[in-house]
Amino acid sequence: MSSAAAEHTTSLAIEGMTCAACSARVGKALSRVPGVARAQVNLATGRAEVLGRARLEDLLAAVAEAGYSARPWVSAEERSARERAEAARLRRDALVALGLASPLLLVEMGGHLLPALHHWVGQTLGHGLSRVIQAVLAAAILFGPGARFFRLGLAALRARAPDMNSLVALGSGAAFAYSAAVLVLDAAAAVYFESAGVIVALVLLGRWLEARARGRAGEAIRALTALTPRSARRLRPDGSLEEVPVAALAPGDRLLIRPGERLPVDGVVEEGHSWLDQSMFTGEPLPVPRGPGEEVLGGSVNRDGVLLIRALRVGEETRLAGIIRMVEQAEEARLPIQALIDRITAVFVPVVMALAALTFLVWLGAGAGVGAALTHAVAVLIIACPCAMGLATPISIMVGMGRAARLGILFREGEALQRLAAVRLVAFDKTGTLTEGRPALSAVLPRPGFEAELLLRLAAAVEAQSEHPIARAILAAHPAPPAAENVRIIVGQGVAARVEGREVLVGSAHCLGAAGIDPTPLQEVAEERAAQGETAVLIALDGVPAGVLTVADPLRPTAPAAIAALRALGLGLRMLTGDRAATARAIAARLGIDDVQAGLLPEDKLAALRGQKGVAFVGDGINDAPALAAADVGIAMGSGTDIAIEAAAVVLMRQDLGAVASAVRIARATLANIRQNLAWAFGYNVVLIPVAAGVLAPWGGPSLSPVLAAAAMGLSSLCVVGNALRLSWLRA
Repeated sequence: MSSAAAEHTTSLAIEGMTCAACSARVGKALSRVPGVARAQVNLATGRAEVLGRARLEDLLAAVAEAGYSARPWVSAEERSARERAEAARLRRDALVALGLASPLLLVEMGGHLLPALHHWVGQTLGHGLSRVIQAVLAAAILFGPGARFFRLGLAALRARAPDMNSLVALGSGAAFAYSAAVLVLDAAAAVYFESAGVIVALVLLGRWLEARARGRAGEAIRALTALTPRSARRLRPDGSLEEVPVAALAPGDRLLIRPGERLPVDGVVEEGHSWLDQSMFTGEPLPVPRGPGEEVLGGSVNRDGVLLIRALRVGEETRLAGIIRMVEQAEEARLPIQALIDRITAVFVPVVMALAALTFLVWLGAGAGVGAALTHAVAVLIIACPCAMGLATPISIMVGMGRAARLGILFREGEALQRLAAVRLVAFDKTGTLTEGRPALSAVLPRPGFEAELLLRLAAAVEAQSEHPIARAILAAHPAPPAAENVRIIVGQGVAARVEGREVLVGSAHCLGAAGIDPTPLQEVAEERAAQGETAVLIALDGVPAGVLTVADPLRPTAPAAIAALRALGLGLRMLTGDRAATARAIAARLGIDDVQAGLLPEDKLAALRGQKGVAFVGDGINDAPALAAADVGIAMGSGTDIAIEAAAVVLMRQDLGAVASAVRIARATLANIRQNLAWAFGYNVVLIPVAAGVLAPWGGPSLSPVLAAAAMGLSSLCVVGNALRLSWLRA
């Protein structure tokens, strides 16, 4: 198979979608294109993801035939500009429509409320001329700012897939056509020009306010994108500097970074020392020192020194670009709950149209007259617009994921959000997850007659010649030891050397015994520390057992509080580790974890999770990858291996283990928010459609005019968007 025919993903920006029926219709149109394996359309972001072998031209043509416009998906910055332009167009159209609708509302509705106004219009203009003026104003609204509803709505009707635009077009068009017929026939019946015009004006107003609110929901992507500077100072071969666009940079370029500037690329420091603010990656508020040979990340802020860096990763390859892609994918998420909504909305609009027709026929049959029957039918069409249902899930996901991203929590897939909300047990790897993942000196325990500082200094001098992790931990505690002579490495047991005129032996009890030194005075202490999960190293000076140095993998400082927070959320806790049982139990006891399984191979961790529901696994290493992939939700530490991160559904960019509890809170809050939105959207339609149809009117109950129905419909969508935006301030 040629590469041209290879299966690939095409991203499209879709314009003109306003409700779930719209996105469902676009999805069906794309799915019918030859070569398309799967098409997924997101209403909140206006994005379509198409997997298959179809050509771009065929996809664009299918969307156009469905009554919408499409173009290739572009950068977040360009999308933001287009969103602002669309919001500006909606603002202009809404204000024009409202300006034209105000006289309509004043003359017609004001005349009912104020008889004096009605008489004044009749005496000055005459009711015939008044109706002509109303017709002109209504036509200007419908075929000016409101033309979009007819263009999209009629196209949807022709495709037998009516949507919200169809409802607005039918409702306002029917009111206008009936009123125009009354005007032409010079009949005495009432006209509804104000209903036709005000409906369109109010729907446009709701669209504009909704666009503004939805724009706020996408702030996470724009904020991340803004972290990359537009230009950089590149060092020429002759040593001079040139200002170049960041897009022109390539790996290997040498860049000068001044204090207060953001780094444009990922790179390595060649010259200079400074402190960098990397809180966007780690969540840690304190800057970190960086000097020659150390890697730095694009988007970080250079605090005080001048740095010369060599670019390693540029453009879409930087860590920041990867984070932006993760957030975009998360905001495109379609939860399982959305599938039910899509199926409902696919039949909802045709059912509403049938209800509107039935309402018209019932009122007409009851002798109410064409005008009253039309009024109720139009009100049903307008009040039932499924905008709120279509926005209920994607807008909450967008805001919830954006909040998570600002807290350094990246959801790599949408379903993880719903699964994490349902988690009842969190299982942890130990090394590198609950602990720092690197050994450190935990104690120096001298025998009487010896000083701790002396033992540490001499042990560090001896271990400076060893590459063993324990040796590096001891050396880290005393990085400038004296010189050692006659160093002898005893493979697998210890190291001996002469330091400051003394014979020093550092090693195991067996090592001391083989050298003719009785380790008994040190063994009791060594065994006690081993029972606490520490590794004991014995030291002898001049043939005399002098003390014990213990090395341990220290707990992450945030681990105790994180475990307590998860327990407070009602979650069960488990440790799955390949470490020794004694060490695992000691760490678990300090954290209050009762369920411990130690000595596990990667396949053992996988078996421990297989078949269990509601389990999240938190890990960081290559050996954790199978368990991360097998758990209902795999959560990887951002400091972990690339393989672990790729296997996980959630990535914690903060080094604070408390982010696990934050992720659970955000998932639960987002799912609760979606349920609230759905309850409002469905409840709104269940309650108000009968009212709009006039079911209660025969018993003196209320009914809705088309104008009030349009206002209520817009309010419903705004309520859903406003409720979702509450997630922006979630304390997690």
